[in-house]
Amino acid sequence: MQTRNPLFDDLSRLMTSAAGTFQGARDEMEGLVRTRMERILADMDLVDRESFETVREMAAEARLENERLAAELTVLKAEVAALKKAKPAARRKSATAAKAAATKASTEKGGETA
Repeated sequence: MQTRNPLFDDLSRLMTSAAGTFQGARDEMEGLVRTRMERILADMDLVDRESFETVREMAAEARLENERLAAELTVLKAEVAALKKAKPAARRKSATAAKAAATKASTEKGGETA
């Protein structure tokens, strides 16, 4: 046969009440810490995840464009170098052609006046 001991009943109620009080205090402290941390982070002027991802994508696209332009520049430089090598021969040909045209023109002018 069990008997009820009022001391144990009171002690049990006290412990239950204390646990509830401690839980409430813990929840309140978590809320205060969370609020304080949010305020600190807001003061640090950090960016949100969405803005970061947007800038990250823009940087990746810019990197690809830069690589494409670098490849195009390399091709253009090679073409310019090839033209510079070919230019002296082309200059000689065009100079010869210009002299021939000038000679022909002067001959034709001379033929008309005579």
